[in-house]
Amino acid sequence: MGPTLATRLADWIDELGLTDHLAAAGLPSFTRDASGAPSWIEADGEPLSDERLAELDASLRDHGDDPAHGVPVALVLLARKARLRAELLATPAWTYDHLAEVRGASLNATRFWVHKQAEEHHLLTVAQGEHLLVPAFQLTPSGDVRPELLPVLEPLLAAGTDPWDAWIWLTQPAGLLGGDVPERLAADPEEAALVAHAATRLAQRVTASPKPRPRPAPSPVPPASGGCGCGGHH
Repeated sequence: MGPTLATRLADWIDELGLTDHLAAAGLPSFTRDASGAPSWIEADGEPLSDERLAELDASLRDHGDDPAHGVPVALVLLARKARLRAELLATPAWTYDHLAEVRGASLNATRFWVHKQAEEHHLLTVAQGEHLLVPAFQLTPSGDVRPELLPVLEPLLAAGTDPWDAWIWLTQPAGLLGGDVPERLAADPEEAALVAHAATRLAQRVTASPKPRPRPAPSPVPPASGGCGCGGHH
């Protein structure tokens, strides 16, 4: 007898290097016993039924002409984003304390400035654990927002773009700009308008995209007959 569907699916996800991203995507995940046999569970910890496992396998392989070699695109994108987030966290980003030093201002004054700028969609901030980080690429050496980035930041932040997505787009080669890095290209006066236009187009996509809905809670199990039914960074 060949490997079971549970094993084939787990082996495939392992080979793609996507196992650690299943739970983050809100998908069922698996653990392996001492012999390596996988046990699949739902996000709420319930074991997967055979029918649910077959449904999961089909949904993950629904891209490509050959289902046997389909690619779980959503998981691949999630893994890429996780990799880029780790890379970004290795680049300069200031906490309130560090930014206060850069600006030569008090901690309270720096907090006020950050919140004011973020409120006006002039400053990108991201949450990381207990800290709020201000990516340094958008700031001048004295700690002010780079003027050439304001027309780029404003549409992205006003549209409600995910802060990590905005950080990634601004600092990675962008298809809308022929592979150039937006925050670098914006420093060129002859290209600044093009970068601002690309940011506006991206913001329009974000605004038009349907917002993800929260996953519904599992349906309650019907009560048995006779039951009452109660239920630091840089």
